[in-house]
Amino acid sequence: MSNFVENQNWRYATKQFDATKKISDADLNTLKEAVRLSASSYGLQPYKVIIVENPALREELKAAAWGQTQITDASHLFIFANDLNLDTVSVDKYINNISETRGVPVDALGGFSDMMKGVIANLSAEAKHIWTAKQTYLALGNLLNAAAELKIDATPMEGFNAAKFNEILGFDKLGLNASVIATVGYRHDEDKSQHQKKVRKSHEELFITL
Repeated sequence: MSNFVENQNWRYATKQFDATKKISDADLNTLKEAVRLSASSYGLQPYKVIIVENPALREELKAAAWGQTQITDASHLFIFANDLNLDTVSVDKYINNISETRGVPVDALGGFSDMMKGVIANLSAEAKHIWTAKQTYLALGNLLNAAAELKIDATPMEGFNAAKFNEILGFDKLGLNASVIATVGYRHDEDKSQHQKKVRKSHEELFITL
């Protein structure tokens, strides 16, 4: 755990990436697996994760992110897109996955299935959007933590035009919404932010024990 804390102190929101340095396939697969294993409500994972490598596409996306250079200079761009059409079909697919993975009959999962379907049915479109978007942040957290363990820089970003991202990536046709993004790669030697002390609330100010 001491290494985990040390690596959390090492990481920061990188402002300037070294465009010449790329993440290895092995490390990229580790990051992807960390995202895949992330917690989510009921384990539903109501989102897709799009990894953009194409330079021309990233240039287009940078324009929709107010020209922030991280979009194009980082090794990879992760886009977490929440599912806007979560429905009973989504639940059925998840139940079948549980059945196959754990060797449990689908019928034995009926109560869990009905409970999830009931929750989803009672959500308005707006509430469903908010709920699924929240799940993407759990996956983002796993990405940031895994990257720090590998000494890979990762910057979470909300500073982008989601509607424009959706249009560029065709998310509207897929029932997806760009919720949050992260640029992943290696810090540039000239990025001054890496030398700044990390600023956080003290234990006394942050935590309340009851």
